[in-house]
Amino acid sequence: MQSLSLLSLSSLPIKTFKILPFTEKLKCMQRQYMGNTNSLCGRKRFSDYKKTPMGLVGNKSPQDGIRTVKAVKSCSFPRKSDLCIRIITWNMNGKVSYEDLVELVGKDRKFDLLIVGLQEAPKTNVAQFLQTASSPTHVLLGKAKLQSIQLYLFGPKNSQTLVKELKAERHSVGGFGGLIGRKKGAVAIRINYDDIKMVFIACHLSAHANKVDQRNEELRHISNSLLSRDKGTRDLTVWLGDLNYRIQDVSNRPVRSLIHNHLQSVLVSKDQLLQEAERGEIFKGYCEGTLGFKPTYKYNVGSSNYDTSNKVRVPAWTDRILYKIQDTENIKATLHSYDSMDQVNGSDHKPVKADLCLKWIHD
Repeated sequence: MQSLSLLSLSSLPIKTFKILPFTEKLKCMQRQYMGNTNSLCGRKRFSDYKKTPMGLVGNKSPQDGIRTVKAVKSCSFPRKSDLCIRIITWNMNGKVSYEDLVELVGKDRKFDLLIVGLQEAPKTNVAQFLQTASSPTHVLLGKAKLQSIQLYLFGPKNSQTLVKELKAERHSVGGFGGLIGRKKGAVAIRINYDDIKMVFIACHLSAHANKVDQRNEELRHISNSLLSRDKGTRDLTVWLGDLNYRIQDVSNRPVRSLIHNHLQSVLVSKDQLLQEAERGEIFKGYCEGTLGFKPTYKYNVGSSNYDTSNKVRVPAWTDRILYKIQDTENIKATLHSYDSMDQVNGSDHKPVKADLCLKWIHD
C-alpha cells in the first residue's frame, strides 16, 4: 500500500484513498485521467511546444530539465522542410531476424536521413540486413560500432555529394575491459549534411533501478568525450538508446495495472530520467516527445506481454530519443512522431521511433 500512495492522486479525497481497495482506486484514476490522454504527459508542468521557450520546464531556466514536446502530425512549415530525419533505437537482446529489420525500417520513406541505433546487437551482419531492408530508396552513409552497440546512418540514393564531413567515434564506460560482449558505452556519428552539422549518439547505460547515479555519471563521461570539443559548431545533437532509467518508487503490480488500463501517463512523474533531468543532473536544455506509449521494457520475447519470468521486471521507459537544437535563432525543429513499435516482437524491448524535421529560418 505504501507504493500506491506515491501515485499522483492528489485530487482524490484522502479518506477515500486510504480505504478503497486497489481495483476501486484504479477506477477512480480511470475516471480522472481517461479524458486527459491527449494532454502533454497529463502533467501541467511539461510545456506545450508552441507556447514555451526552448528548454523551459515549469519555472526553471531554459537550461534546466527536459522540455517535453508534443508531436504534430501535420507539417507546420509554410514550405517543405530542409531536412527530415527518422530516428530509431532498439535493444535487440542478442537476436536478429530480417523480418524485424524490415518492419523497423518501414515502407514509408518520406524521410531524408534514417538513423538506427542498436544495443545488444548480435554478431550477425546487421549492417547488410539493414542495407537490404532500406533499399532501393536509401544507402548506408556511415556506421559506428562498439561491440554490441551499433549506429547506422542512411541517406537517399545519390546523396553522398551532400556529405561534407562524416566521422565515427566511440566511448566505453564498462564491460570489464571488453571481456564481455554486452559492453556499456556509446558510439557517435558526426556529420555535415547539406550544411547542417549534426551529432548522433547511440548509447547503452548500466541496468537496474538502483543505478541512477551511475547512469548519470556515464552520461557525463560520454558527453565529455564525444561532445565537449565542438559545442559551438553543431546544429543538432541527438541521443538515442537503452538509457536504462526506470520507474521509481512504484511496485510492479500497480505499474502493470495502470498500463493495462491505458493510464501509463500517471507514471511519467515517476520516470527516473525525467526526475534526474529536472534536478539538473542530465540533459540540460534537451527535448523529448511525450511519453504517450507504453513502457518498452521488459517483454516476453516473441510477444507483447510483459515479463513473466522469475525476475518479473517492472515495466519501464528504458529506450529513449532526445534532441537539442543548438542555434534556435536559425533552425526550427518539428517533432512529427514519437512512439514505440509494438508490432516488433523479436526482443524483450520494443523499438522506439521519432520523426524530426528541421528548417532554416531565413530573415
